[in-house]
Amino acid sequence: MTDAILVLTTLPTADAAVEVAKALIGEKLAACANILPALRSIYRWEGKVQDENEVLVLLKSRQGQYESLKTRILELHPYDVPEILAIPIERGHGAYLDWIASETTS
Repeated sequence: MTDAILVLTTLPTADAAVEVAKALIGEKLAACANILPALRSIYRWEGKVQDENEVLVLLKSRQGQYESLKTRILELHPYDVPEILAIPIERGHGAYLDWIASETTS
């Protein structure tokens, strides 16, 4: 097991996703961001079923950076209750995992 994590968040537009991703990488809270456009999300919000187009951002980081990463996403995010999910990365290419660690260390 590694201390690497995959953090998922959704944003309303590609421009917002790029802005958040660049800030997080620039601040060394994430090593890499993959932005996947054209996502359709269906969910209940304030008692009504919503059907929205969103953009998914996959962020590679470390467990030790999670709280700072989450706090910064909350500061940058336009939603009242953004999706922020962290999934542990149990295994992966060693050199890539080392790179994540080196890029997210202050």
